[in-house]
Amino acid sequence: MSYLLSTIVFLPLVGAVLVLGVPGDRARKGVALGTTVLTFLVSLLLLVNWQDTPEMQFVERIAWLPDLGVDYYLGVDGISLWLVLLTTFLMPIAVGYSVLYVRENVGIYMALMLLMQTAITGVFLALDLVLFYVFWEFSLIPMYFLIGKWGSERRVYAALKFFLFTLAGSALMLVAILVLYFQAGTTDILALAERGLPNPVAQLAFVAFALGFAVKVPLFPLHTWLPDAHVQAPTAGSIILAGVLLKMGTYGFVRIALPLFPEAARGYAALISILALMGILYGALVALAQEDFKALVAYSSIAHLGFVMLGIFALTEQGIGGAVLQMVNHGLSTGALFLLVGLLYERRHTRQLRAFGGLWKSVPLYCFFLLVVAMSSVGLPGLNGFVGEFTILLGTYARWPLFAFLGTAGIILAAWYLLTAFRKVAQGPLTDPRNAAGVLPDLRRSEVALLVPLVVMFFLIGLFPNLFLDRITPSVAALQARWDDVQTVSVLQVER
Repeated sequence: MSYLLSTIVFLPLVGAVLVLGVPGDRARKGVALGTTVLTFLVSLLLLVNWQDTPEMQFVERIAWLPDLGVDYYLGVDGISLWLVLLTTFLMPIAVGYSVLYVRENVGIYMALMLLMQTAITGVFLALDLVLFYVFWEFSLIPMYFLIGKWGSERRVYAALKFFLFTLAGSALMLVAILVLYFQAGTTDILALAERGLPNPVAQLAFVAFALGFAVKVPLFPLHTWLPDAHVQAPTAGSIILAGVLLKMGTYGFVRIALPLFPEAARGYAALISILALMGILYGALVALAQEDFKALVAYSSIAHLGFVMLGIFALTEQGIGGAVLQMVNHGLSTGALFLLVGLLYERRHTRQLRAFGGLWKSVPLYCFFLLVVAMSSVGLPGLNGFVGEFTILLGTYARWPLFAFLGTAGIILAAWYLLTAFRKVAQGPLTDPRNAAGVLPDLRRSEVALLVPLVVMFFLIGLFPNLFLDRITPSVAALQARWDDVQTVSVLQVER
């Protein structure tokens, strides 16, 4: 178990090298899928050997740049555990879809998918700011090429916009990391959280990190790159982009921005919560107006991640715990929605809602899965989305009652646009002969095999949420205790 985290991070990198080395597309697809499945199985050892403690577990620390005091430093706690498992869980599904439908430059495509998994997992496990930044930046490269090469008509524009937006945010992060290094003499995230920083430096560093993370989330109004990237990306790219890549931004707030700069976080909490609410309402209303099924799901991501940000900046134990769980829920539900949109596109080569209608008569199995996934995303009690959103609203109400009330409007709007989309696709008369039974094929067994694990997770989280929250809560409680200590010290200083 000494190098379990490194194995989880770099096993996909080894797989990428093997993919490029084996001959034949079938072998390349087999190696890629086998690598992602093996990585997922290895990552389950985290759960098997998990201890209910807020401390970092499975820690690996090796001097990397000793002259600069920078270490190769990995660790996992209750906040990062489920995000690592989400990544290793979704990647076999995304690669499995690619095995079925990607036919061009298969070796490079699969290698890029595996490289992206290494980068994303590294972000969730890094405990040194320099290492965090290296993995963060590296994640841009595979996604850029996946969108730019295998995307839709405007793929080059979308890829460039994605790259420039996120690179600008990363530049701000780099400046903040350099300031912290010269100020504190270390890039150890845990040491910086314990040490604290002078207020002017902390304020500026928080703003720089917050802007970098907000672009990645994306937080309104820095969201404009996301719909283009989602709509133009290949289906597997959209699954990973929505499922885990966007979570790098929300995770960055919880792992770095809040614990390192607690006073600055409190000072900006109201502003960021307002922007989160604007994202919830804006994303939902624009989703309601979409005729492109994939664009609708893309704008729904802006709304759902607004909920995550609202929970984080409630700065309460319930709010942050619910936000961490909702990161996982969004990855599962929205990843499943993009998968279903992709499966429908492969059959009809259009994503326009007006091209469908009455599909329940011709492809009932597909429509059944679409209904379950839509209910998950809406937040139906008994499914995963309800637990996360309800916990976030409880945590938000404890700090901002009005914000919690306004946030519920987003849930109502989500039900409106998702059920409207389902009605346009599955219900009503079947008027287009291209959608008729026997002409439009229903889901194959290989496609059902991709969807069933996602649906199982919907019910597992929805019916047994404490299996997940019990591992999240100790780390969030420890984070909350540090903030309370900082607040107490600040009050005493003011009184003196």
